Amino acid sequence: MTDALTDTASLAAALELHDSDEAAVEAVSAPTVAPGATPDGLPDDRFLNREVSWLDFNARVLALARDPRAPLLERAKFLAIFASNLDEFFMVRVAGLKRRQSTGLGVRSADGLGTREQLALISRKAQELSREHAALFLEDVRPALVAEGIRILLWGELDDAQRGALRDYFRTQLFPVLTPLAVDPAHPFPYISGLSLNLAVTVRDPHSGTEHFARVKVPNNVPRFVRVGDDSTWLPLEELIGAHLTQLFPGLEVTAHHAFRVTRNADVEVEEDRDEDLLQALERELARRRFGPAVRLEVSPSIDPTVLDLLVRELEITDADVAQVPGLLDLSSLWQLYGTDRPDLKDEPWVPSTHPRLAEGEKAADVFAALREGDVLVHHPYDSFATSVQRFVEQAAADPQVLAIKQTLYRTSGDSPIVRALIDAAEAGKQVVVLVEITARFDETANIKWARALEKAGCHVVYGLVGLKTHCKTCLVVRQEQGQLRRYAHLGTGNYNPKTARIYEDLGLLTADPEVGADLTDLFNALTGYSRQKDYRTLLVAPNGVRSGLVERIEREAEHARAGRPSRVRLKANSIVDEQVIDALYRASRAGVPVDLVVRGICALRPGVPGLSETVHVRSVVGRFLEHSRVMSFGHPDRGEVEHWMGSADLMHRNLDRRIETLVRVRDRVVAQQLDALFEQVLGPDVRHWALRPDGCWDPRPEEGDGHDVQAVLMRRAGERHA
Repeated sequence: MTDALTDTASLAAALELHDSDEAAVEAVSAPTVAPGATPDGLPDDRFLNREVSWLDFNARVLALARDPRAPLLERAKFLAIFASNLDEFFMVRVAGLKRRQSTGLGVRSADGLGTREQLALISRKAQELSREHAALFLEDVRPALVAEGIRILLWGELDDAQRGALRDYFRTQLFPVLTPLAVDPAHPFPYISGLSLNLAVTVRDPHSGTEHFARVKVPNNVPRFVRVGDDSTWLPLEELIGAHLTQLFPGLEVTAHHAFRVTRNADVEVEEDRDEDLLQALERELARRRFGPAVRLEVSPSIDPTVLDLLVRELEITDADVAQVPGLLDLSSLWQLYGTDRPDLKDEPWVPSTHPRLAEGEKAADVFAALREGDVLVHHPYDSFATSVQRFVEQAAADPQVLAIKQTLYRTSGDSPIVRALIDAAEAGKQVVVLVEITARFDETANIKWARALEKAGCHVVYGLVGLKTHCKTCLVVRQEQGQLRRYAHLGTGNYNPKTARIYEDLGLLTADPEVGADLTDLFNALTGYSRQKDYRTLLVAPNGVRSGLVERIEREAEHARAGRPSRVRLKANSIVDEQVIDALYRASRAGVPVDLVVRGICALRPGVPGLSETVHVRSVVGRFLEHSRVMSFGHPDRGEVEHWMGSADLMHRNLDRRIETLVRVRDRVVAQQLDALFEQVLGPDVRHWALRPDGCWDPRPEEGDGHDVQAVLMRRAGERHA
């Protein structure tokens, strides 16, 4: 999926497939339509459970690891992604449900389940998936790796020479950093940090016969797998520590040791209206994140019941929070093995090329000149981010005719060329306004660092509106041309991150449309000042306009269908959860509107239900690249009226109610045709996908034959276009 291991780290939580992403994990909130309500006679049981739908999505990720057609190390990578996904799900979603349960603030989900019922359902399904995950590694992927010469061995499987070399490594490199922590009346139970791997050790005093418990943390600042001789043989770090525990407890008998791992609540809450300095408030909360309550305990099935009881009691969890995992804990560490130099066991690297409209022979074209001739739609990772969006910002920073740059930043890379360009622009005397979303989950620390660097360079840095995350992906450039000001813009579905742009499927619209530029000017005035702008020319803006705008357009199609005119709705998103939008789609289906939904992750809508959603079809594409773009199309070409919209908003409560999101209407005829072509490609009957059934189950399709990988087709076509 990537060129290097470092480029894939951010994907682990997102294929959230981790937008870690943007993850498919949303803060707990009450549904916008109460369960049991039946507007327009819609049935009570019309919604699927969103927690189960997310777990089903992670099951589709697991299916990629099971696919024998995939290169072996790619399968190992998907095992790692599955593990990271599940970690984040417990850290945020399960933690949120538990917090509501403990405070008595739980509300029923849209499908009518109480908080306790949902937690029980999650526990059963997550443990089932965890067992499948572990078995797939132990019984399939690990033996296949051995057959390819990549061995993950246990201490008992090493020969004497290998053990001797590792004893030296333990004594010189590992022993000095280990700290055994006793548990007795003089030593309270130690704090177990979230996602850390630990050994629960039982020791006996040979004189008194008294047994004691101790904890040894497996260091997380050294590689999980220790090289045994060469790059083909590896030993898990906990195996090496476990084999040398007597050196940590001299004079005592080590009677047993068991690996365990704790997941904690990792959400942070900042009282934005109370704290004067949002940066300082957030830094305080981040420091507290590691001390959140435990929400999951992973252990080996062979763990001593007495030790397990101790862990459950001290961590203040219940038996339902315990996951017994055969084999190795924390398979997210398989990312390390993915870094092995075995190109024969990986996908062939994909190198994006410059969009034809932005290329002049071997060099990049003048972006502003290209946009004066018409809009440009870039499709990542098939089109290069570096020679399109990044080039747009860098050219604006270096152009003496550019007077101002205004940009939103939600997530970016650690060595961000976008941020460097903005700093250069400010230092060159341009007016640079950057809205940095410092509360972007799991990116808070990096965004605080960038905010301070931008401020130091002279940029105007703001943090958006109180109570709302700024999630939209927008950049506005104001340029002096022939005595007049002209505005250029980028509006995208993905973050300004060149690394994830190589692994996330996203769209970006580059335009010189004066009305789009005017709308973005109004939007930035609302974000940086006291403007309360709600109506725009070419934009739908949440939290005031996206839901109502989409429902209005869905209902318009329903009216056309009732009048016997051609109608159609097509939506591509990461998740569809919002009950008001779903109910509008149900009403449209009852009116006879064909509805096609392409949903990567969560879908709470039941398709194909007689009398409710017979014309609705839902499919999911999960593959090499993380499907991340959000595109909406309303209308039928036979009617001659089709609206195309694209942007940052998923159809979830958090996006529509608690975030600044933008959808832009695509008015350029060529770009609209390209969006139509994208829908035709991803909705093709022989495309490999998962189809959602009315009962909430997902079936792999096509039923007969392998079908074709739509991402591979798009890669091939991009290569042919750029040839």
